[in-house]
Amino acid sequence: MAPAILLVDDQRDILRLLHSALDTLRNPELEILEADSGEAALHEVGSRRVDLLITDYNLPGITGIELMHKARAGQPDMRVILITGNTDRKVRDEMLNAGAVAVFSKPVPLGDFLDAVERGLGLARTILPSELGSGTDASRMRVSDLLANLRQDIGADAVFLMSHRGLVVARAGDLRDRSMEVSLISALTAAFAAGLKVSDSNRQEILNQFSVFAGGDQDLILMPVDASYSLMLAGGNLSSDEALPDTLQAMRAVREEVAKGLRNIGVAGPARKKRGKTGDLKQSAPEMEALLSAATETRMSQEELDAYWEAAAAQHANKPMSKDVIPYEEARKLGLTPDSEEK
Repeated sequence: MAPAILLVDDQRDILRLLHSALDTLRNPELEILEADSGEAALHEVGSRRVDLLITDYNLPGITGIELMHKARAGQPDMRVILITGNTDRKVRDEMLNAGAVAVFSKPVPLGDFLDAVERGLGLARTILPSELGSGTDASRMRVSDLLANLRQDIGADAVFLMSHRGLVVARAGDLRDRSMEVSLISALTAAFAAGLKVSDSNRQEILNQFSVFAGGDQDLILMPVDASYSLMLAGGNLSSDEALPDTLQAMRAVREEVAKGLRNIGVAGPARKKRGKTGDLKQSAPEMEALLSAATETRMSQEELDAYWEAAAAQHANKPMSKDVIPYEEARKLGLTPDSEEK
């Protein structure tokens, strides 16, 4: 049976926007239904199966949570996504604790929204796909086991292995709130890329940097594995003064094993190029090397340089900086200086 999605909002523009976003999944098996009130939604749920309910939190006469509970009374397996204009964290936590798959604030981030729909319906993930398949290759299983062990040892909620392209290679566990997972991974990918640029400018042959994002829903720690992959650890109280040293030590130990696993799979990142003591322009800035080479080929002789500066001095000597100012000698000729009056 084709999966059915029920969109509920009293604003027609919102319904059209969400419907159009779902159409971009290009899944002909999806059946998309619409309702402009809680009563209409309950009537739809009472007459047919609904796999995923996507509803606004503030509906006339009923809240999205109340609608969710009533709809699940007859269909307990129904998944629910809630949308709200309320940004209060307590309200968001209430909606998540009520059992929603995801909670989005308006305006809805469509990438995260579509990813939540795919997760909610158990569809193949196209918005945030895994870079590696789910085969039974021993090396792939080894990488997954390493992440799972790290998560257990640290007491983290989730461990992600991500590529520089923003794709998830492997994961163990889940974020506390997966609603904004696409946006979060995109931002972490940008942070990873920025860290690589800093390490390159700092001439680091070994990637020893890490980033810590403390507080919020979870503490996040990002650490590179190599120039193409990074580890992200998420959980509570990971960045305290007491916990952080042990956490970083465990991540460094695991990343060495993960790097070996990636090499065995054949997807390891490129090796870092070693630099000389003063850096190598051919490695770090080929365009600057080309400019300097061209400048060397057209180098002026000392006589040409002296002639250039003499001509420039003659052309610009005693010229005023402002068009409203004349040189002293010219003013003297015009009788505008004190010594011209004495004559």
